[in-house]
Amino acid sequence: MPARRTRAPRRHLVAVLVRDGVMPLELGAVHQLFGVARDAGGERLYDVRTCAAATGPVRTDADFTIDVPHGPGVLALADTVVVPASHALDDVDEDDAVTPGLLATVRPDARVASICTGAFALARAGLLDGRRATTHWLSADRFRQAFPRVDLHPDVLFTEDGRVFTSAGEAAGIDLCLHLIRSDHGAVVANDVARRSVVPPFRDGGQAQYVDAPVPEPTGGHTGPARAWALEHLDDPLSLDDLARHASMSTRTFTRRFRREVGVSPGAWLLQQRLLRARDLLERTDLPVDVVARRAGFGTGASLRQHFARALGVPPAAYRATFGPGPGPQNVTEVVPRVP
Repeated sequence: MPARRTRAPRRHLVAVLVRDGVMPLELGAVHQLFGVARDAGGERLYDVRTCAAATGPVRTDADFTIDVPHGPGVLALADTVVVPASHALDDVDEDDAVTPGLLATVRPDARVASICTGAFALARAGLLDGRRATTHWLSADRFRQAFPRVDLHPDVLFTEDGRVFTSAGEAAGIDLCLHLIRSDHGAVVANDVARRSVVPPFRDGGQAQYVDAPVPEPTGGHTGPARAWALEHLDDPLSLDDLARHASMSTRTFTRRFRREVGVSPGAWLLQQRLLRARDLLERTDLPVDVVARRAGFGTGASLRQHFARALGVPPAAYRATFGPGPGPQNVTEVVPRVP
């Protein structure tokens, strides 16, 4: 009797709901990031399908249209639904009467995410009422007036509230997609996706958007060398004075230039890098938590547990049980903010 063939597990289905005037960069980013995610054996982890209210041509905000192969039936099957921005519908005071009905067909246990002003579509469908959300800072005032029930945070890159996610500008959508991949499969997979796409692997969603900031005049000194030095000495008890001294600046000047160049304070950046190092060690090694804490610069296991639980909502042991140890060593890459 021939052996019964084992059916491969169904991949996580990501449905991208496009609307008239969709922004091609946001649509392409979702396909690129989820599409290249692979497990240790090289198998794809996601299926990504583009859908619309009807199959056929959909106008973009560029000088071309796209041919959408799937209709709204995909939404009822999807594990994650992503709604990119539409300049035709979100950037004007036009009532999108179609999208709320489409989003009502999404499974209750599915994730729903928006990129940039795609948050308007989620809000019109009532998915953001009483929830924490964000959108592009240029649209924040109009969003707040239109949807007063939404807890809008226009100064962050992305938000997570239960199964609903929102992000700010186009590049912040990349951060959100990587966050979703990291939540599903850990930092090893997400870092690999980031390297393939040549983008930084991690920016905390709470990091501030760059809002109407003037470009600084070129200066002779910058904080890049101090950041590189700090990454090589994360296991040391680094202080702000240490970083400023390495940059040959006063503490006040260093702090001001660091925030201008990186977008966060030196302390917040250092904590991000140490958490990233700890996650990497938890995933790819079986080192005791106390050793991980020392190598990541937290000093003690208690300190690591406190910061880890505050940032990720789980203790290091639970994180390792879910994601580690992973395949081969991975390089820990500095998190450098980009303008969203």
